[in-house]
Amino acid sequence: MISIITPVYNGEKFIESCLQVVIYQNCLEVEHIIVDGGSSDKTVDIIKDKANQYSHIRWISEKDKGQSDAMNKGIAMAQGEIIGVLNVDDFYEVNLLNRICEIFATLPEPSFIVGNCNIINQKNQLIYINKPSKLRTIDLLLGRRVNDDGIIDASFPVNPSAYFYHKSLHQKIGLYKVEDHYSMDIDFLLKAVCSSHVKYFNETWGNFRYYPGTKTFDDSATGSSLARIKQLFNDYIKTLSLMERYQIWLARNINFTFLKIFYFSKHPERLPESIKQRLAKQDLRKK
Repeated sequence: MISIITPVYNGEKFIESCLQVVIYQNCLEVEHIIVDGGSSDKTVDIIKDKANQYSHIRWISEKDKGQSDAMNKGIAMAQGEIIGVLNVDDFYEVNLLNRICEIFATLPEPSFIVGNCNIINQKNQLIYINKPSKLRTIDLLLGRRVNDDGIIDASFPVNPSAYFYHKSLHQKIGLYKVEDHYSMDIDFLLKAVCSSHVKYFNETWGNFRYYPGTKTFDDSATGSSLARIKQLFNDYIKTLSLMERYQIWLARNINFTFLKIFYFSKHPERLPESIKQRLAKQDLRKK
C-alpha cells in the first residue's frame, strides 16, 4: 500500500481539489492521510464530507508545531510501506500512483525514487520542468543551473509530488526536524540519498504551483531561503569524509570559474570596469 500524506492549515482553497487528485488516481492500494493543524476556515468541513464518501481518506485535526510536525504525525499514522507527500496545492499526473506501486514491487528496501516535476504559475502555465537526474550527495551539494538572469539552484527535486520512498527509510535517517519550517525537504533529501537505493525516472510525475502567496515563493522572495540552504549545506558537508570534502571544494572552484566565464560571455556589459579596461588595453596592443 502507498500512503499519501497531506499537511494542511486553513487550506480551503485547495483541499477539495487535493482530495480529488488522489481519488481520480483510481489506485486500489492507497490511503490518503490528511493532517490538519486546527484550521479555522472550512478545511475540516470539506475533509469530513469527503472522508464520509471515501474510505481511503484518514484524517486528524489538532494544533501542531508546523509542517514538519504534521508530516511526522502522518508518517506515524501511515499503514502503507510506501510514502508520498502531497502538499495541498500541488497535484499528481494521471494514473501516477498505480505506476509507483508497479515500480516499488521490483525495488530493494529502502528505496527512494524521483521523477520530473512541472513548475507552474498561477495561470497554470509551465515555468520549467525540474529534471533531477543526478542524485548523488555530491551532485546535490554542487548542482547549479544557469539561465539568462544568472545562476540559480535547480539540482534538487523541487517538490515531494515527484518523489516516493519506503517508509522504513525513516528508521535509518529519523523523521523531519520539527523545528525546521522551511528547508526540511532539503535536509530529508540529503539524508535519504545516502541511506537508500536511489533511482531517477525520466517521467513527469508531479506538479508544483509556484507563485506569490505560496509558502515557497514568498520565502524565496525575501532572500532568506538562500542563506538558510547555504548554512544547511555547510553543516552537512562537515559530516562528510575528508576525501568527499576535498572533491566538493575542488569541483566548486572549477565550476564557479566556468560559470563566471559562461555568464559574462553572455553579459559582457556587466564585466567589472577594471577587467573591461584590461581587455581594452590588450585589444590596442594587438592592433
